[in-house]
Amino acid sequence: MIWYFLLFINLLQVIILGKVILLENRAHGNTITWLFLLGLLPILGFVLYIAFGRKARLFRHKHIPANPLEKSVLQQQTENNYRDLSSRLVTESEMKLACLLLNMGFGPLTVHNQIEVLLNGGEKFQALFNALEGASHHIHLSYYIFKDDEIGEDVLKILTRKVAEGVEVRVLLDGMGSLSISGGFIKSMREAGIQAKWFFPIRFPYLTSKLNLRYHRKIVVVDGRTGFMGGLNIGDEYLSRDSKLGFWRDTHLKLEGEAVHTLQSTFLNDWYFVTRQEYTGACYYPPSNITQNLPVQILASGPDSNWATILQSFFSAITMAKQSVYIETPYFIPDESLIMALKTAALSGLDVRLVVQGIPEHKLTYWAMNSYFEGLLQAGVRIFRYMKGTLHAKILLIDHQLASVGSANMDLRSFDLDFEICTFVYDQSVTEHLTQNFLDDLKESNEVILKEFRGRPVIERYKESSARLFSALL
Repeated sequence: MIWYFLLFINLLQVIILGKVILLENRAHGNTITWLFLLGLLPILGFVLYIAFGRKARLFRHKHIPANPLEKSVLQQQTENNYRDLSSRLVTESEMKLACLLLNMGFGPLTVHNQIEVLLNGGEKFQALFNALEGASHHIHLSYYIFKDDEIGEDVLKILTRKVAEGVEVRVLLDGMGSLSISGGFIKSMREAGIQAKWFFPIRFPYLTSKLNLRYHRKIVVVDGRTGFMGGLNIGDEYLSRDSKLGFWRDTHLKLEGEAVHTLQSTFLNDWYFVTRQEYTGACYYPPSNITQNLPVQILASGPDSNWATILQSFFSAITMAKQSVYIETPYFIPDESLIMALKTAALSGLDVRLVVQGIPEHKLTYWAMNSYFEGLLQAGVRIFRYMKGTLHAKILLIDHQLASVGSANMDLRSFDLDFEICTFVYDQSVTEHLTQNFLDDLKESNEVILKEFRGRPVIERYKESSARLFSALL
């Protein structure tokens, strides 16, 4: 009798939760994955859905009520102001993209900026340490991964010294990505006067929908004048010190100028969500003395947005291309719209190239990624596997005119679940710099040839298809 009762409960659970999943109106593949898992493994599927499947409805009060950036966004959204700013852009397509980012991602178009491209960990940490040492009022730092290893200790020493000098220091860390950090390290931060907080801390044994929502952004703001963002976290492996991961290939940006205020606003909104502490004073948004014309938009995205901001911006950028689309991403698990955009661009005669990890960090993600290759190769997309070490750069380059660098991978997780941030640069010189780095990476990569790829073992195909089926969980 007990078995009939359990069967009834499981069936009822499948029906009720299945109805919930259907009514969420997710992407088709995402819905099928969860329904399949729920039907095949009802109890485990229920647990996994609670932990990983739901978007938590937690963000009604995420943003600072009186956000100083809101005024400039509203001003630019009026026709005359936006037309004046967009006149600084090169093409009509760029104007449309800038409008999309403004209206969808609350990202104002800033004009007066300077950008330094930082290649790999050596350049990033040298520039970061110099900026931190020069701080006089505040340091705001947020990372997905912050490790208490050698480079982490170096950062802690600088931050501790700056607090002693009277500088405000706030640190925001993701509860999952920085899970390995010791309690003693966090205690040392707080005892030194560093305000250190967790974004969605992991508190076992509680199983909540927050577990799957990750703060993947990497942001540093110094005195409201200098900012850093990109793909590099804080850990020894980002300086190629991990023998297992080997050489670490990544890209970061140092920004000065008006765009730093967008980085600042993003950090302070995140800080407000975690602490309910509101910082909006002029000392956090000082006027910029940069006069160089270099249009930049910074786009923050996450499950708190009404739009698929990163996905829609990438889709729009790819469809506006006239000559070339170059993509560098460690993980490539796109949705159908992005696949269609890339295929259409390649079939239209554009130079479309994709560089991904050749030495995988995560096998399941790697197998799922490979399942997308054959259709893209048939359309004429050239795909390369980076073999020198671990590829972690996240870059999109369009026509040698537009560049995007950020924290977002070209995958479903970054599009739908993670809090991400990307910088869009409308500048030929910066884009050409990044393009040269991209071409250098091609020299360290093996091209995937369609005929050879089709000849891979059947067992590989099964691995790829199975991993792709569960890509919504990756």
